Amino acid sequence: MANEAGALVRVAGMFSQRGFNIETLNVAPTENPSVSRLTLVTEGTEHVVVQITRQLLKLVDVVEVRNMTGDAYLERELALLKVRANGEPATQQTSEVARIADQHGAEMVSLDEGVHTLQFVGTAGQLDALIADLVAAGRLEEEVRSGVLAMTLGAGKLHYVEDYEELDAISF
Repeated sequence: MANEAGALVRVAGMFSQRGFNIETLNVAPTENPSVSRLTLVTEGTEHVVVQITRQLLKLVDVVEVRNMTGDAYLERELALLKVRANGEPATQQTSEVARIADQHGAEMVSLDEGVHTLQFVGTAGQLDALIADLVAAGRLEEEVRSGVLAMTLGAGKLHYVEDYEELDAISF
């Protein structure tokens, strides 16, 4: 989508007006400063997803829409988690929380006042599994998730136009 003020509001408004739910949303600039990449996760039947795609393509700010359902793609989500260990000495080396974090590939970024702060990068499913294990071992104090980022595998890529002004002459 266009990297312009109001573009995200128009996309979110389209979802709201039509009663579609956004599960996760992530937007950031790309290698082309005039274009931002919006990664959005929603649920619905194939018909609903086709409807969403058609509606998005009607928005002036939207450059391209790619439904990654069924495609080979790389997915990652970042999370920061605060966990208070129950009844354990507050040492990072012997902590059950540290053991679980290591088992899931999470990084312990701080231990302060008996609260472990973890950083994790992985799929949404891997993150859900880590959280379930942490909840069972201690008490989850706080959770912050970035939302899913996704990119197709291989040489295929989204179509970016060098000069955003040229978009009026291109039909997608």
